[in-house]
Amino acid sequence: MKCTAHLLFLCSLFAFTTSAFAQSNHSEPSGMNPEESIITNTKNSDNHKTLLTAVRAANLEAILGSEGPFTVFAPSDRAFNKFSKDRITRLMKPENKKELHALLTYHIVAGNITASHILKAMCRGKGKATFTTVQGDIITATMNGIDIILTDSSGNTAKITSADANQCNGVIHEIDSVILPGKI
Repeated sequence: MKCTAHLLFLCSLFAFTTSAFAQSNHSEPSGMNPEESIITNTKNSDNHKTLLTAVRAANLEAILGSEGPFTVFAPSDRAFNKFSKDRITRLMKPENKKELHALLTYHIVAGNITASHILKAMCRGKGKATFTTVQGDIITATMNGIDIILTDSSGNTAKITSADANQCNGVIHEIDSVILPGKI
């Protein structure tokens, strides 16, 4: 009985937060065109210059331009600015390409996972959902108020600040922090 009441509460919360989240966080990042690929839109975005530089350094352009579908949790330039500048500079060096590749592919999940799909998975998961990244580690999604929060394997968090920027080969969710795989 207690479990049923808890599940009913979560599903009610899901219905409310889906509507609230869609109203408050569904804004296309600037420069995004849903008929273009993830890589093309990243190139055209004003908020993802550091991400684009990193994608190029890790040779991920072809993958993000391919058919997919992919879900990208894309750190904004502001998110990268919160991250250690020394660490970013170090990761961009050719000898650290493997680490940079691991960091970036930790922000990518195979499939087209919209905010609604994340919320449904959290409802089924009693308040949390896990997703396996292309890199191989897990990202956990939870709610904080009406915000979807992603947590990496070390406990670092990132908030989805702009959800569901649809692309011809997937979807981009802009996040406010860089998340880290356990193996970096």
